[in-house]
Formats: sequence, C-alpha cells, structure tokens
Amino acid sequence: MTRKSRRLILIAACGAVLALALGLILSAMSGSIVFFRSPAEVATQGVAPGTRFRLGGLVTEGSVKRGPDQNVEFSVTDTNATVPVQYRGLLPDLFREGQGIVAEGTLDAGGVFRADTVLAKHDENYMPREVADALKAQGRWQEGAGKEAAKEAPKDAAKPASADATLGQRSER
Repeated sequence: MTRKSRRLILIAACGAVLALALGLILSAMSGSIVFFRSPAEVATQGVAPGTRFRLGGLVTEGSVKRGPDQNVEFSVTDTNATVPVQYRGLLPDLFREGQGIVAEGTLDAGGVFRADTVLAKHDENYMPREVADALKAQGRWQEGAGKEAAKEAPKDAAKPASADATLGQRSER
C-alpha cells in the first residue's frame, strides 16, 4: 500500500467517525431542540407526566394568584388552550397578566405545569432604532409596531453632524 492510499484511508475513516458522532449528537438532541411548547401543543401531543420541557405563551388575564412563601399560580394560554402553572420563587420584573412568558419545568399527573424557572419576554412591539430605520427605508414599516421605540428614539436631527462626517472621512482613507 502506498503512502497516498494510506493517507486517503485515514482521512475517509476520520470523516466517517466524525459523521457518526454528528449523527449521534443530533439524534440525542432531537427532543430538546424546540425552544418551547405552546399550551395547544401540550394538549394535542399528550406530554407524559414528569417530562421536562419549556412552556411558552401569554399569562391569562385574571389568573395570577399569589400565596404564602412566594408561591404563585397562574395560567398560560396561546388562545387555543390553557395550561395551569405553579411556581415558587421570585418572578421577573416584566411578569404580568397578558405578558408573554417562557417557563421551564415538568407536567404533573393532574395536568399542572410545575415551573422551576420563569422568564418574562420583552414587549413584542419593541424594535431597535436601527432596525426600525431600515424597515422605514425599505417601506416595510408597519405603523403601530414599535411605537414605544419610535417615541424613545432620538430624531435624526439630534445626531451630531460631526459623527457622520468623521465616519465618512475614515471610510475614504
């Protein structure tokens, strides 16, 4: 066997081992790649009790009940289905009724989601100024979306002219 053929066999064997390892990793992660499940998915897929997953949706209006020792009960909905949630601990500052959340935990036999982590999502209408400006320039800006960001963002007249001039001079060099 020549040196060249041994090298090709070694490269092919390493490639096969790498492909096998990648396939095993992807198959092991196939159940946990989903960012979160909606309440409708929980209801239709019949999640087994004790299965750990993330539940995402909106906190149902009027469902938040605070108990002793930082116990909180609330419901999460996606307008198609609702899942009751129990959580013990401090809630994020952005947590409120009607707000989007993602909770991590397990479903018990009674259909109650026992969360050990609750993350509150920012307002879906928030949009960084740069993105809003780019969408306006493309004509794809929807009025009403990102109003809060548009109110808080300074106007173009407020930008110092020297910053644009300096950037222009630097890019010419």
